[in-house]
Amino acid sequence: MTRRPRRNHSPVFKAKVAIAAIKGEKTMIELSQEFDIHPNQIKQWRDQLLEGATGVFGEAAKPAAEPVVDVKTLHAKIGELTLENDFLGRARQGGTVAERKKMINAGAKLSISKQARILGISRGAVYYQPRPVSDADLKRMKRMGIAALYRKPNTSKPAPGHKIYPYLLRKLPITRPNQVWAMDITYIPMARGFIYLAAVVDWFSRRVLSWRISISLDADFCIEALEEALARYGQPEIFNTDQGSQFTSIDFIKVLASRKIQISMDGKGAWRDNVFVERLWRSIKYEEVYLRAYANVPEARAGIARYLAFYNSRRPHSSLDGRTPDQAYFNQPARQDAAA
Repeated sequence: MTRRPRRNHSPVFKAKVAIAAIKGEKTMIELSQEFDIHPNQIKQWRDQLLEGATGVFGEAAKPAAEPVVDVKTLHAKIGELTLENDFLGRARQGGTVAERKKMINAGAKLSISKQARILGISRGAVYYQPRPVSDADLKRMKRMGIAALYRKPNTSKPAPGHKIYPYLLRKLPITRPNQVWAMDITYIPMARGFIYLAAVVDWFSRRVLSWRISISLDADFCIEALEEALARYGQPEIFNTDQGSQFTSIDFIKVLASRKIQISMDGKGAWRDNVFVERLWRSIKYEEVYLRAYANVPEARAGIARYLAFYNSRRPHSSLDGRTPDQAYFNQPARQDAAA
């Protein structure tokens, strides 16, 4: 196939792409297709613009301390990179995943896992053999409205070196609003790509106190949702999250620690530790998201806002004796027509 020439983008073009990503009105997939740029590159330009923005207002970035050089480690790394560079020379010619899979050489000095990493494909994809689905089955599935529902990119990846706090809610009676708040992130599928939704939930009443959506998994939109909840509803005694890097980040922890809020984190892979937020995600997806195919980010934001207003004010919960989250949070009696 014809080798794609290396493109040199102007600073003006990079700034334009980065600003579009910061605005967050389109998914990474949509931005990638619009500007013909890989999503990882878009995220890198966006992060560079945000990091450099403080210099505009007089806060220049502090020069990093020079690292200590380990000569033996450096020589070993040079040898490893030489192998990878030889392999990469052929890899640059690849385009689609299928084409890149054909470049994997089991007999090469470079391991299969490293070859897969360089080519940008998962190691599992190297061994996977797809099973074809017959046309008759596809037609039958389409007629019945059957489509796969599956997990999207992992939203709970911990960051190396970040402090992990113990889980404080085991066997703890939760008897009142603002005793415990919880926060989590989930993906929202779109007609083209996906976005992320973060929400702060009062554990006792199930009320959604604040929420934000984002086209990337940075900590900023989580911090914004947290600060809004604190500004509008005071503060909880305990704040519970999973071990995702957004929640273990220094900036996020600082917001909680400065107010002396106890920090609780789920056990690794223990989704039941945050079960009430998981139930919220199930409700919003099956009652709102999966029934629609949002065409763009503003449409998704409007649909989610509409549903969460309904969820808080009109959707009764059996665990709340038929009350809505609003009624439970503000200690109001259930309406007689709540189930209507």
